[in-house]
Amino acid sequence: MKHFSKLISDIEITNKTNDKIAALVSYFSSAIDKDKLWLIAIFTGKRPRRPVKTSLMKQWCIEISNIPEWLFLESYSTVGDLGETIALLLPKPTHKIDKSFSKWMEDIIAVRTKSDEEKMQFIKNAWSGLDTQERLIFNKLIGGSFRIGVSKKTLVNALAKYSNIEANQLMHSIIGNWNINEISFSQLLRGEHINYDNSKPYPFCLAYALEKELDELGDINDWQIEYKWDGIRGQIVKRNSEIFIWSRGEELVTTQFPELVTAVSKLEGDFVIDGEILALKENSILLFNDLQKRLNRKNITKKVLEEVPIGFYAYDLIEWNNKDVREQALSYRRDLLEQLFSAQKDNKVLSISETIKVNTWKELSPLRDNARLKDSEGLMLKQKNSPYHTGRKKGDWWKWKVDPLTIDAVLIYAQKGSGRRSAHYTDYTFAVKKDDGLVTVAKAYSGLTNEEILEVSRFVKKNAIEKFGPVRTVKPELVFEIAFEGIALSKRHKSGVALRFPRISRWRKDKPVEEIDTIESVKQLIYSPN
Repeated sequence: MKHFSKLISDIEITNKTNDKIAALVSYFSSAIDKDKLWLIAIFTGKRPRRPVKTSLMKQWCIEISNIPEWLFLESYSTVGDLGETIALLLPKPTHKIDKSFSKWMEDIIAVRTKSDEEKMQFIKNAWSGLDTQERLIFNKLIGGSFRIGVSKKTLVNALAKYSNIEANQLMHSIIGNWNINEISFSQLLRGEHINYDNSKPYPFCLAYALEKELDELGDINDWQIEYKWDGIRGQIVKRNSEIFIWSRGEELVTTQFPELVTAVSKLEGDFVIDGEILALKENSILLFNDLQKRLNRKNITKKVLEEVPIGFYAYDLIEWNNKDVREQALSYRRDLLEQLFSAQKDNKVLSISETIKVNTWKELSPLRDNARLKDSEGLMLKQKNSPYHTGRKKGDWWKWKVDPLTIDAVLIYAQKGSGRRSAHYTDYTFAVKKDDGLVTVAKAYSGLTNEEILEVSRFVKKNAIEKFGPVRTVKPELVFEIAFEGIALSKRHKSGVALRFPRISRWRKDKPVEEIDTIESVKQLIYSPN
Protein backbone atom coordinates (compact mmCIF):
# COMPACT_ATOMS: atom_id res chain seq x y z
CA MET A 1 0.00 0.00 0.00
CA LYS A 2 2.90 2.36 0.73
CA HIS A 3 4.09 2.15 -2.88
CA PHE A 4 0.59 2.72 -4.29
CA SER A 5 -0.03 5.54 -1.82
CA LYS A 6 3.12 7.32 -2.97
CA LEU A 7 2.01 7.00 -6.59
CA ILE A 8 -1.33 8.66 -5.80
CA SER A 9 0.47 11.47 -3.96
CA ASP A 10 2.83 12.03 -6.91
CA ILE A 11 -0.12 12.18 -9.30
CA GLU A 12 -2.24 14.52 -7.18
CA ILE A 13 0.45 17.14 -6.62
CA THR A 14 0.78 17.91 -10.32
CA ASN A 15 -1.51 18.94 -13.15
CA LYS A 16 1.10 18.16 -15.81
CA THR A 17 0.30 15.07 -17.86
CA ASN A 18 3.97 14.24 -18.49
CA ASP A 19 4.64 14.22 -14.73
CA LYS A 20 1.72 11.86 -14.18
CA ILE A 21 3.00 9.58 -16.93
CA ALA A 22 6.47 9.59 -15.37
CA ALA A 23 5.03 8.63 -11.98
CA LEU A 24 3.04 5.77 -13.54
CA VAL A 25 6.05 4.49 -15.50
CA SER A 26 8.08 4.49 -12.29
CA TYR A 27 5.35 2.46 -10.57
CA PHE A 28 5.13 -0.07 -13.43
CA SER A 29 8.90 -0.42 -13.33
CA SER A 30 9.06 -1.39 -9.66
CA ALA A 31 5.69 -2.81 -8.50
CA ILE A 32 4.87 -6.52 -8.48
CA ASP A 33 2.75 -7.74 -11.40
CA LYS A 34 -0.41 -8.29 -9.34
CA ASP A 35 -0.25 -4.72 -8.05
CA LYS A 36 0.12 -3.47 -11.62
CA LEU A 37 -2.97 -5.40 -12.66
CA TRP A 38 -4.99 -3.95 -9.81
CA LEU A 39 -3.85 -0.43 -10.65
CA ILE A 40 -5.06 -0.87 -14.23
CA ALA A 41 -8.34 -2.35 -13.00
CA ILE A 42 -8.98 0.51 -10.55
CA PHE A 43 -8.00 3.22 -13.03
CA THR A 44 -10.28 1.79 -15.75
CA GLY A 45 -13.41 1.51 -13.62
CA LYS A 46 -13.15 -2.15 -12.67
CA ARG A 47 -13.56 -1.39 -8.99
CA PRO A 48 -15.11 -4.03 -6.73
CA ARG A 49 -18.48 -3.31 -5.16
CA ARG A 50 -18.43 -1.28 -1.93
CA PRO A 51 -18.25 -3.80 0.94
CA VAL A 52 -19.03 -1.45 3.85
CA LYS A 53 -21.59 1.32 4.33
CA THR A 54 -19.93 4.70 4.71
CA SER A 55 -22.37 5.53 7.52
CA LEU A 56 -20.76 2.74 9.56
CA MET A 57 -17.27 4.04 8.79
CA LYS A 58 -18.36 7.48 10.02
CA GLN A 59 -19.80 5.95 13.21
CA TRP A 60 -16.64 3.94 13.94
CA CYS A 61 -14.43 6.97 13.35
CA ILE A 62 -16.45 9.03 15.83
CA GLU A 63 -16.12 6.27 18.42
CA ILE A 64 -12.35 5.84 17.94
CA SER A 65 -11.65 9.58 17.82
CA ASN A 66 -13.91 10.20 20.84
CA ILE A 67 -15.45 13.33 19.32
CA PRO A 68 -19.10 14.48 19.17
CA GLU A 69 -20.98 13.99 15.93
CA TRP A 70 -21.38 17.74 15.41
CA LEU A 71 -17.60 18.15 15.36
CA PHE A 72 -17.25 15.33 12.84
CA LEU A 73 -19.89 16.96 10.61
CA GLU A 74 -18.22 20.36 10.94
CA SER A 75 -14.88 18.81 10.00
CA TYR A 76 -16.50 17.04 7.08
CA SER A 77 -18.05 20.27 5.79
CA THR A 78 -14.63 21.94 5.95
CA VAL A 79 -12.68 19.11 4.31
CA GLY A 80 -15.40 18.20 1.82
CA ASP A 81 -14.41 14.53 1.51
CA LEU A 82 -15.53 11.74 3.85
CA GLY A 83 -12.49 9.49 3.37
CA GLU A 84 -10.09 12.36 3.97
CA THR A 85 -12.04 13.58 7.00
CA ILE A 86 -11.82 10.14 8.62
CA ALA A 87 -8.11 9.82 7.81
CA LEU A 88 -7.38 13.18 9.47
CA LEU A 89 -9.50 12.62 12.59
CA LEU A 90 -8.19 9.17 13.52
CA PRO A 91 -5.44 8.94 16.17
CA LYS A 92 -1.89 8.07 15.16
CA PRO A 93 -1.28 4.45 14.12
CA THR A 94 -0.24 2.00 16.82
CA HIS A 95 1.55 -0.43 14.53
CA LYS A 96 2.58 -0.85 10.89
CA ILE A 97 0.80 -3.10 8.40
CA ASP A 98 3.01 -3.93 5.42
CA LYS A 99 0.81 -5.52 2.77
CA SER A 100 0.91 -5.17 -0.99
CA PHE A 101 -1.76 -3.17 -2.80
CA SER A 102 -3.12 -6.35 -4.41
CA LYS A 103 -3.39 -8.10 -1.02
CA TRP A 104 -5.34 -5.16 0.35
CA MET A 105 -7.73 -5.37 -2.61
CA GLU A 106 -8.23 -9.09 -2.08
CA ASP A 107 -8.96 -8.51 1.61
CA ILE A 108 -11.38 -5.66 0.81
CA ILE A 109 -13.29 -7.95 -1.55
CA ALA A 110 -13.35 -10.76 1.00
CA VAL A 111 -14.77 -8.60 3.78
CA ARG A 112 -17.97 -7.90 1.81
CA THR A 113 -19.50 -11.20 2.93
CA LYS A 114 -18.54 -10.72 6.58
CA SER A 115 -20.75 -9.54 9.45
CA ASP A 116 -20.76 -5.88 10.52
CA GLU A 117 -18.74 -6.85 13.59
CA GLU A 118 -16.08 -8.53 11.45
CA LYS A 119 -16.06 -5.59 9.05
CA MET A 120 -15.53 -3.23 11.98
CA GLN A 121 -12.60 -5.24 13.29
CA PHE A 122 -11.00 -5.37 9.83
CA ILE A 123 -11.36 -1.62 9.26
CA LYS A 124 -10.25 -0.60 12.76
CA ASN A 125 -7.16 -2.78 12.46
CA ALA A 126 -6.39 -1.25 9.06
CA TRP A 127 -6.78 2.29 10.40
CA SER A 128 -4.44 1.58 13.31
CA GLY A 129 -1.75 0.19 10.98
CA LEU A 130 -1.69 2.82 8.22
CA ASP A 131 -0.41 6.38 8.11
CA THR A 132 -2.71 9.28 7.15
CA GLN A 133 -2.15 9.13 3.39
CA GLU A 134 -2.48 5.33 3.32
CA ARG A 135 -5.68 5.56 5.37
CA LEU A 136 -7.08 8.05 2.87
CA ILE A 137 -6.45 5.64 -0.01
CA PHE A 138 -7.85 2.72 2.00
CA ASN A 139 -10.99 4.70 2.91
CA LYS A 140 -11.65 5.60 -0.71
CA LEU A 141 -11.10 2.04 -1.90
CA ILE A 142 -13.32 0.42 0.71
CA GLY A 143 -15.90 3.23 0.60
CA GLY A 144 -16.29 3.01 -3.17
CA SER A 145 -15.31 6.64 -3.76
CA PHE A 146 -11.85 6.18 -5.28
CA ARG A 147 -11.35 8.79 -8.00
CA ILE A 148 -8.07 9.89 -9.49
CA GLY A 149 -7.18 12.58 -12.00
CA VAL A 150 -5.79 10.20 -14.60
CA SER A 151 -7.62 9.54 -17.84
CA LYS A 152 -7.53 6.18 -19.58
CA LYS A 153 -5.49 7.85 -22.30
CA THR A 154 -2.84 8.99 -19.80
CA LEU A 155 -2.72 5.51 -18.30
CA VAL A 156 -2.31 3.96 -21.74
CA ASN A 157 0.41 6.42 -22.72
CA ALA A 158 2.30 5.47 -19.55
CA LEU A 159 1.91 1.77 -20.34
CA ALA A 160 3.07 2.42 -23.91
CA LYS A 161 6.16 4.25 -22.67
CA TYR A 162 6.89 1.46 -20.21
CA SER A 163 6.29 -1.47 -22.59
CA ASN A 164 6.98 -0.03 -26.08
CA ILE A 165 3.64 -1.48 -27.21
CA GLU A 166 1.36 0.63 -29.44
CA ALA A 167 -1.06 2.78 -27.43
CA ASN A 168 -4.19 1.81 -29.39
CA GLN A 169 -3.47 -1.87 -28.86
CA LEU A 170 -3.04 -1.29 -25.14
CA MET A 171 -6.29 0.68 -24.99
CA HIS A 172 -8.18 -2.19 -26.60
CA SER A 173 -6.52 -4.66 -24.30
CA ILE A 174 -7.19 -2.95 -20.96
CA ILE A 175 -10.73 -1.83 -21.86
CA GLY A 176 -11.68 -5.29 -23.08
CA ASN A 177 -13.11 -8.09 -20.99
CA TRP A 178 -10.50 -9.58 -18.68
CA ASN A 179 -10.47 -11.15 -15.25
CA ILE A 180 -7.75 -10.08 -12.86
CA ASN A 181 -7.51 -13.64 -11.49
CA GLU A 182 -7.20 -15.25 -14.92
CA ILE A 183 -4.58 -13.15 -16.68
CA SER A 184 -1.01 -12.05 -16.01
CA PHE A 185 0.28 -8.51 -16.44
CA SER A 186 2.36 -9.43 -19.49
CA GLN A 187 -0.57 -11.30 -21.06
CA LEU A 188 -2.77 -8.24 -20.60
CA LEU A 189 -0.22 -5.95 -22.23
CA ARG A 190 0.27 -8.33 -25.15
CA GLY A 191 -3.48 -8.54 -25.61
CA GLU A 192 -3.62 -12.32 -25.63
CA HIS A 193 -7.36 -12.10 -24.89
CA ILE A 194 -8.15 -9.97 -27.98
CA ASN A 195 -7.61 -9.87 -31.75
CA TYR A 196 -6.14 -6.42 -32.19
CA ASP A 197 -5.67 -6.60 -35.97
CA ASN A 198 -9.45 -6.66 -36.43
CA SER A 199 -10.09 -3.67 -34.20
CA LYS A 200 -7.14 -1.35 -34.90
CA PRO A 201 -8.28 2.27 -35.49
CA TYR A 202 -6.48 5.18 -37.13
CA PRO A 203 -5.32 8.47 -35.60
CA PHE A 204 -8.04 11.07 -36.09
CA CYS A 205 -7.70 13.92 -38.58
CA LEU A 206 -8.39 17.18 -36.69
CA ALA A 207 -9.17 20.74 -37.71
CA TYR A 208 -7.89 24.14 -36.68
CA ALA A 209 -10.19 27.01 -35.73
CA LEU A 210 -10.66 29.27 -38.76
CA GLU A 211 -8.14 32.10 -38.65
CA LYS A 212 -8.52 33.53 -42.17
CA GLU A 213 -11.07 35.59 -44.01
CA LEU A 214 -13.27 33.38 -46.16
CA ASP A 215 -12.15 35.05 -49.37
CA GLU A 216 -8.57 34.02 -48.59
CA LEU A 217 -9.54 30.35 -48.91
CA GLY A 218 -9.85 30.61 -52.68
CA ASP A 219 -12.57 29.10 -54.86
CA ILE A 220 -15.51 27.92 -52.77
CA ASN A 221 -16.00 25.01 -55.18
CA ASP A 222 -12.72 23.54 -53.91
CA TRP A 223 -14.20 23.09 -50.45
CA GLN A 224 -16.56 20.56 -48.89
CA ILE A 225 -18.73 22.35 -46.33
CA GLU A 226 -20.61 20.55 -43.55
CA TYR A 227 -22.26 21.37 -40.27
CA LYS A 228 -20.15 20.82 -37.17
CA TRP A 229 -22.02 18.42 -34.91
CA ASP A 230 -21.64 18.36 -31.14
CA GLY A 231 -21.44 14.75 -30.05
CA ILE A 232 -18.69 12.19 -29.64
CA ARG A 233 -16.24 11.90 -32.50
CA GLY A 234 -15.81 8.24 -33.31
CA GLN A 235 -14.44 5.65 -35.70
CA ILE A 236 -16.45 2.58 -36.57
CA VAL A 237 -14.24 -0.35 -37.56
CA LYS A 238 -15.73 -3.36 -39.37
CA ARG A 239 -13.31 -6.14 -40.28
CA ASN A 240 -13.91 -9.87 -40.73
CA SER A 241 -17.49 -9.54 -39.43
CA GLU A 242 -16.27 -7.94 -36.19
CA ILE A 243 -17.33 -4.40 -35.26
CA PHE A 244 -15.53 -1.97 -32.96
CA ILE A 245 -16.31 1.63 -32.05
CA TRP A 246 -13.52 3.96 -30.90
CA SER A 247 -13.89 7.44 -29.45
CA ARG A 248 -11.53 10.28 -30.28
CA GLY A 249 -10.18 9.85 -26.75
CA GLU A 250 -8.86 6.43 -27.93
CA GLU A 251 -11.38 4.55 -25.82
CA LEU A 252 -13.19 1.45 -27.01
CA VAL A 253 -16.92 2.23 -26.54
CA THR A 254 -18.52 -0.55 -28.58
CA THR A 255 -20.69 -1.95 -25.78
CA GLN A 256 -22.16 1.48 -25.00
CA PHE A 257 -23.80 1.78 -28.44
CA PRO A 258 -25.38 -1.60 -29.34
CA GLU A 259 -27.75 -0.07 -31.91
CA LEU A 260 -24.75 1.20 -33.87
CA VAL A 261 -23.30 -2.30 -33.93
CA THR A 262 -26.59 -3.70 -35.24
CA ALA A 263 -26.88 -1.03 -37.93
CA VAL A 264 -23.28 -1.36 -39.09
CA SER A 265 -23.55 -5.13 -39.32
CA LYS A 266 -26.07 -4.67 -42.15
CA LEU A 267 -23.57 -2.79 -44.32
CA GLU A 268 -21.62 -4.86 -46.85
CA GLY A 269 -17.85 -5.21 -46.82
CA ASP A 270 -15.08 -4.16 -44.46
CA PHE A 271 -14.40 -0.51 -43.73
CA VAL A 272 -13.43 2.18 -41.22
CA ILE A 273 -15.73 5.19 -40.98
CA ASP A 274 -15.06 8.49 -39.22
CA GLY A 275 -18.06 10.37 -37.89
CA GLU A 276 -20.05 11.72 -34.95
CA ILE A 277 -22.04 9.76 -32.38
CA LEU A 278 -25.13 11.76 -31.42
CA ALA A 279 -28.21 11.34 -29.26
CA LEU A 280 -31.02 11.50 -31.83
CA LYS A 281 -34.73 11.34 -31.09
CA GLU A 282 -37.54 12.08 -33.52
CA ASN A 283 -35.10 13.71 -35.96
CA SER A 284 -33.81 16.10 -33.28
CA ILE A 285 -30.38 16.12 -31.66
CA LEU A 286 -30.63 15.83 -27.89
CA LEU A 287 -28.41 17.62 -25.40
CA PHE A 288 -24.86 16.41 -24.89
CA ASN A 289 -25.89 15.89 -21.25
CA ASP A 290 -28.35 13.27 -22.52
CA LEU A 291 -25.65 11.59 -24.60
CA GLN A 292 -23.48 11.33 -21.49
CA LYS A 293 -26.06 8.96 -19.97
CA ARG A 294 -24.79 6.36 -22.45
CA LEU A 295 -21.14 6.71 -21.48
CA ASN A 296 -19.10 4.51 -19.14
CA ARG A 297 -21.96 2.09 -18.49
CA LYS A 298 -21.36 -1.60 -18.12
CA ASN A 299 -24.94 -2.36 -19.12
CA ILE A 300 -27.22 -0.33 -21.37
CA THR A 301 -30.75 -0.89 -20.10
CA LYS A 302 -33.89 -0.89 -22.22
CA LYS A 303 -34.95 2.33 -20.50
CA VAL A 304 -31.73 4.12 -21.47
CA LEU A 305 -32.02 2.83 -25.04
CA GLU A 306 -35.51 4.30 -25.26
CA GLU A 307 -34.72 7.60 -23.53
CA VAL A 308 -31.45 8.29 -25.36
CA PRO A 309 -31.49 6.65 -28.80
CA ILE A 310 -28.26 6.97 -30.77
CA GLY A 311 -27.41 7.93 -34.31
CA PHE A 312 -24.19 8.26 -36.28
CA TYR A 313 -23.41 10.99 -38.82
CA ALA A 314 -20.64 9.69 -41.09
CA TYR A 315 -17.99 12.22 -42.20
CA ASP A 316 -15.35 10.18 -43.95
CA LEU A 317 -14.31 6.71 -45.08
CA ILE A 318 -10.65 5.97 -44.36
CA GLU A 319 -10.38 2.23 -45.01
CA TRP A 320 -12.24 0.33 -47.72
CA ASN A 321 -12.15 -3.45 -48.05
CA ASN A 322 -8.93 -3.67 -46.00
CA LYS A 323 -7.20 -0.92 -48.00
CA ASP A 324 -6.02 2.26 -46.30
CA VAL A 325 -7.37 5.15 -48.42
CA ARG A 326 -6.31 8.06 -46.19
CA GLU A 327 -3.89 9.40 -48.80
CA GLN A 328 -6.64 9.63 -51.40
CA ALA A 329 -8.42 12.97 -51.87
CA LEU A 330 -11.42 13.77 -49.68
CA SER A 331 -13.62 13.90 -52.78
CA TYR A 332 -12.65 10.30 -53.62
CA ARG A 333 -13.26 9.13 -50.06
CA ARG A 334 -16.64 10.87 -50.05
CA ASP A 335 -17.63 9.00 -53.21
CA LEU A 336 -16.72 5.70 -51.51
CA LEU A 337 -18.73 6.69 -48.44
CA GLU A 338 -21.79 7.48 -50.53
CA GLN A 339 -21.34 4.20 -52.39
CA LEU A 340 -21.25 2.31 -49.09
CA PHE A 341 -24.41 4.00 -47.81
CA SER A 342 -26.32 3.86 -51.09
CA ALA A 343 -27.22 0.20 -50.56
CA GLN A 344 -28.88 0.73 -47.19
CA LYS A 345 -32.55 1.61 -46.94
CA ASP A 346 -34.62 3.00 -44.08
CA ASN A 347 -31.65 3.06 -41.72
CA LYS A 348 -32.58 5.53 -39.00
CA VAL A 349 -29.31 5.05 -37.10
CA LEU A 350 -26.64 5.63 -39.77
CA SER A 351 -26.54 8.55 -42.18
CA ILE A 352 -24.01 10.66 -44.07
CA SER A 353 -23.43 14.14 -42.73
CA GLU A 354 -24.97 16.43 -45.32
CA THR A 355 -22.85 18.84 -47.34
CA ILE A 356 -23.84 22.47 -47.77
CA LYS A 357 -24.13 23.82 -51.29
CA VAL A 358 -23.54 27.55 -51.80
CA ASN A 359 -22.14 29.55 -54.70
CA THR A 360 -20.26 32.26 -52.81
CA TRP A 361 -18.53 32.68 -49.48
CA LYS A 362 -20.92 35.52 -48.69
CA GLU A 363 -23.82 33.07 -48.59
CA LEU A 364 -22.06 31.01 -45.93
CA SER A 365 -21.99 33.52 -43.08
CA PRO A 366 -25.75 33.47 -42.38
CA LEU A 367 -25.70 29.65 -42.34
CA ARG A 368 -22.94 29.70 -39.75
CA ASP A 369 -24.70 32.37 -37.67
CA ASN A 370 -27.90 30.29 -37.57
CA ALA A 371 -26.23 26.91 -37.09
CA ARG A 372 -27.78 26.49 -33.63
CA LEU A 373 -31.21 26.32 -35.25
CA LYS A 374 -30.03 23.02 -36.74
CA ASP A 375 -28.58 21.87 -33.39
CA SER A 376 -25.10 22.47 -34.77
CA GLU A 377 -22.20 24.42 -33.27
CA GLY A 378 -20.93 25.85 -36.55
CA LEU A 379 -19.44 24.77 -39.86
CA MET A 380 -16.59 22.58 -41.09
CA LEU A 381 -14.60 23.63 -44.17
CA LYS A 382 -12.55 20.86 -45.82
CA GLN A 383 -10.36 20.99 -48.92
CA LYS A 384 -11.78 18.47 -51.40
CA ASN A 385 -8.28 17.37 -52.43
CA SER A 386 -7.04 16.91 -48.84
CA PRO A 387 -5.82 13.56 -47.50
CA TYR A 388 -6.91 12.25 -44.10
CA HIS A 389 -4.05 13.62 -42.00
CA THR A 390 -2.79 12.26 -38.70
CA GLY A 391 -3.70 14.94 -36.18
CA ARG A 392 -3.85 18.57 -37.32
CA LYS A 393 -2.40 20.14 -40.45
CA LYS A 394 -3.12 23.81 -40.85
CA GLY A 395 -4.84 24.84 -44.07
CA ASP A 396 -6.77 21.73 -45.14
CA TRP A 397 -9.54 21.47 -42.52
CA TRP A 398 -11.04 24.41 -40.65
CA LYS A 399 -13.75 24.59 -37.98
CA TRP A 400 -15.82 27.77 -37.94
CA LYS A 401 -17.82 27.73 -34.73
CA VAL A 402 -20.57 30.13 -33.74
CA ASP A 403 -19.80 32.59 -30.96
CA PRO A 404 -20.78 31.41 -27.48
CA LEU A 405 -24.05 32.54 -25.94
CA THR A 406 -23.83 34.65 -22.79
CA ILE A 407 -26.04 35.68 -19.88
CA ASP A 408 -25.47 37.73 -16.74
CA ALA A 409 -26.11 35.81 -13.52
CA VAL A 410 -25.48 36.19 -9.80
CA LEU A 411 -23.42 33.88 -7.57
CA ILE A 412 -25.61 32.23 -4.89
CA TYR A 413 -23.73 29.04 -3.87
CA ALA A 414 -20.04 28.27 -3.50
CA GLN A 415 -18.07 25.16 -2.60
CA LYS A 416 -14.39 24.50 -2.10
CA GLY A 417 -12.55 22.67 -4.84
CA SER A 418 -10.55 19.48 -4.54
CA GLY A 419 -6.83 18.71 -4.65
CA ARG A 420 -4.80 21.88 -5.15
CA ARG A 421 -8.00 23.96 -5.07
CA SER A 422 -9.29 22.55 -1.77
CA ALA A 423 -8.35 25.67 0.23
CA HIS A 424 -10.48 28.03 -1.87
CA TYR A 425 -14.06 28.35 -3.05
CA THR A 426 -13.81 27.51 -6.75
CA ASP A 427 -17.06 25.66 -7.56
CA TYR A 428 -19.91 28.08 -8.14
CA THR A 429 -23.66 28.01 -8.74
CA PHE A 430 -25.32 30.94 -10.50
CA ALA A 431 -28.89 32.17 -10.67
CA VAL A 432 -31.06 34.52 -12.71
CA LYS A 433 -34.25 36.36 -11.79
CA LYS A 434 -37.59 34.56 -11.70
CA ASP A 435 -40.69 36.45 -10.57
CA ASP A 436 -39.64 38.10 -7.30
CA GLY A 437 -36.84 35.67 -6.54
CA LEU A 438 -33.94 33.77 -8.07
CA VAL A 439 -33.62 30.39 -9.78
CA THR A 440 -30.38 28.47 -10.32
CA VAL A 441 -29.39 28.21 -13.95
CA ALA A 442 -25.79 26.97 -14.15
CA LYS A 443 -22.73 25.65 -12.35
CA ALA A 444 -19.26 26.71 -13.41
CA TYR A 445 -15.74 25.81 -12.29
CA SER A 446 -13.52 27.75 -14.66
CA GLY A 447 -12.91 31.19 -16.08
CA LEU A 448 -11.47 33.14 -13.16
CA THR A 449 -7.85 34.07 -12.56
CA ASN A 450 -6.09 32.95 -9.38
CA GLU A 451 -6.38 36.47 -8.00
CA GLU A 452 -10.13 36.54 -8.70
CA ILE A 453 -10.58 33.13 -7.04
CA LEU A 454 -8.93 34.48 -3.89
CA GLU A 455 -11.15 37.56 -3.99
CA VAL A 456 -14.31 35.46 -4.39
CA SER A 457 -13.19 33.14 -1.57
CA ARG A 458 -12.78 36.11 0.77
CA PHE A 459 -16.26 37.31 -0.17
CA VAL A 460 -17.77 33.87 0.50
CA LYS A 461 -16.16 33.62 3.94
CA LYS A 462 -17.47 37.07 4.92
CA ASN A 463 -20.92 36.76 3.35
CA ALA A 464 -21.97 33.12 3.84
CA ILE A 465 -25.63 32.91 4.91
CA GLU A 466 -26.19 29.16 5.31
CA LYS A 467 -24.22 25.92 5.29
CA PHE A 468 -25.29 22.72 3.58
CA GLY A 469 -22.39 20.35 4.18
CA PRO A 470 -19.50 21.78 2.12
CA VAL A 471 -21.80 24.20 0.25
CA ARG A 472 -22.18 27.83 1.32
CA THR A 473 -25.13 30.05 0.44
CA VAL A 474 -23.88 33.59 -0.12
CA LYS A 475 -25.45 36.99 -0.43
CA PRO A 476 -26.51 37.46 -4.06
CA GLU A 477 -24.22 40.37 -4.90
CA LEU A 478 -21.48 39.19 -7.29
CA VAL A 479 -22.52 39.29 -10.95
CA PHE A 480 -20.74 37.27 -13.64
CA GLU A 481 -21.12 36.85 -17.36
CA ILE A 482 -21.64 33.14 -18.08
CA ALA A 483 -20.74 31.82 -21.54
CA PHE A 484 -22.07 28.55 -22.96
CA GLU A 485 -22.29 26.69 -26.25
CA GLY A 486 -25.98 25.84 -26.37
CA ILE A 487 -29.25 25.84 -24.48
CA ALA A 488 -32.36 23.66 -24.44
CA LEU A 489 -35.49 23.13 -22.41
CA SER A 490 -35.06 20.56 -19.64
CA LYS A 491 -37.53 18.97 -17.23
CA ARG A 492 -34.66 17.82 -15.01
CA HIS A 493 -33.59 21.33 -14.03
CA LYS A 494 -35.53 23.63 -11.71
CA SER A 495 -35.00 26.54 -14.09
CA GLY A 496 -36.48 24.56 -16.98
CA VAL A 497 -33.33 24.96 -19.09
CA ALA A 498 -29.96 23.23 -19.47
CA LEU A 499 -26.82 25.04 -20.61
CA ARG A 500 -24.08 23.35 -22.61
CA PHE A 501 -20.50 23.83 -21.31
CA PRO A 502 -21.16 26.81 -19.02
CA ARG A 503 -18.08 28.72 -17.83
CA ILE A 504 -17.34 32.15 -16.42
CA SER A 505 -16.62 34.62 -19.20
CA ARG A 506 -15.89 37.62 -16.99
CA TRP A 507 -16.66 39.17 -13.61
CA ARG A 508 -19.18 41.98 -14.14
CA LYS A 509 -18.10 44.30 -11.36
CA ASP A 510 -19.72 47.08 -13.38
CA LYS A 511 -23.20 45.53 -13.19
CA PRO A 512 -25.57 45.53 -10.16
CA VAL A 513 -27.56 42.42 -9.33
CA GLU A 514 -30.78 44.21 -10.33
CA GLU A 515 -29.61 44.05 -13.96
CA ILE A 516 -28.98 40.30 -14.27
CA ASP A 517 -30.97 38.27 -16.78
CA THR A 518 -34.42 36.85 -16.11
CA ILE A 519 -35.35 33.23 -16.76
CA GLU A 520 -37.62 34.52 -19.53
CA SER A 521 -34.72 36.25 -21.31
CA VAL A 522 -32.61 33.11 -20.89
CA LYS A 523 -35.30 30.91 -22.43
CA GLN A 524 -35.63 33.36 -25.29
CA LEU A 525 -32.14 32.26 -26.40
CA ILE A 526 -33.60 28.87 -27.30
CA TYR A 527 -35.83 30.43 -29.90
CA SER A 528 -33.61 33.37 -30.89
CA PRO A 529 -30.04 32.12 -30.30
CA ASN A 530 -28.49 35.06 -32.08
